[in-house]
Amino acid sequence: MYPYIHLGSLQLGTFGLLLWLAAVAGTIVLHRNFIRNGVDADALSVVALVTVLGVFGAKVWHELQDVHGLQMALRQIALPGWSHSWEVVVGFLGYLREGYAWFGGLLAGILTLMWQGREARPDGHTGWWASVRMLDLAAPAAAIGYGVGRIGCLTSGDGDYGINTTLPWGVHMAKDALFPPTPPNALVQPTPVYEFLFAMVIGWVLWRLGRKVLPLGWLTGLYLVLSGTGRFLVEFVRINPKLYLGMSNAQVAALGSVVVGVVVMIVAQRRDVKVLPAMSEEAATA
Repeated sequence: MYPYIHLGSLQLGTFGLLLWLAAVAGTIVLHRNFIRNGVDADALSVVALVTVLGVFGAKVWHELQDVHGLQMALRQIALPGWSHSWEVVVGFLGYLREGYAWFGGLLAGILTLMWQGREARPDGHTGWWASVRMLDLAAPAAAIGYGVGRIGCLTSGDGDYGINTTLPWGVHMAKDALFPPTPPNALVQPTPVYEFLFAMVIGWVLWRLGRKVLPLGWLTGLYLVLSGTGRFLVEFVRINPKLYLGMSNAQVAALGSVVVGVVVMIVAQRRDVKVLPAMSEEAATA
C-alpha cells in the first residue's frame, strides 16, 4: 500500500490523486462522446460537478450506514474552545479522507447528471428526455472513471478488505485497515483491481454500443445492470458484514441497481424514443 507520495516536504495522498485522475479520464471519455454525437456541452464542467457531489453522496451514504461511528468520530474531533478551531478542521479533513460507499456516489452522480441534462439540452431535448440523454452519454465515462478511482482505494488501503488468499497477486493490507487479515501478515484479494478490470470492460462495451442507434435510456439501464453485477460479485471476496439474507449492504444495493437497470431497459425498449447521433466521420470510427 502507498497511501502517500512524499516529495520532499510535500505529502500527496494517493487516493485524492487517483480520484483526480479518474475525473480526468472521465472527462476525456465524455468529451469524446460529446464530439462524436455532435453535443455542444462542456464535459469538464459536467464531470467536475458530478465528482464533487458524487464524493459527497458516497460519504453521506457511508455514514448513514454507521451513525454510531459518525457520532464517535465527531466527538473525537470536536475539541472544546474556539482556540482549537484549526485542530478541528484538520481532524475533520482527516475523517473525510476515508469511508465512502459506492451506491451513494452512484445515486448522487445520476441525480447530478439528470439535472445537468435538463440544463444542457443535448440534441435539443428538453425536460425528462434531456436528462435521460445525458445519462446515456455519460455511461461509458462513468464506468471508466469508477475503475480508475478504485485504484486509489488500492493504493490507500481503503477498500482492500479482501479475504485471505495464496494467489500470486495477493496484496498486504495497510496496518490501520478496518478489517485486518488474520494473521496480520497474510495476503488478501486485491478487490479494487478486480473492479478496475471489470469497469474497463463495461466502459468498452458501452462505448461500442454508443455508436448504435438505441432507445433513449437503454444504455443507462445496461450500465446499471453491469455495474451492479460487478459489485455484487466482488462482494463474495470482500470482508463486509453480512446483514440481509447472508448479503452485505453493498450486495443489496447492487441487486437494486440490477433490478432498476432491467426495468429501465424494458421501459426504454417499449417507449423506443431514439436519437440518431450526428457523428463526425473521424469520431464515428472511434
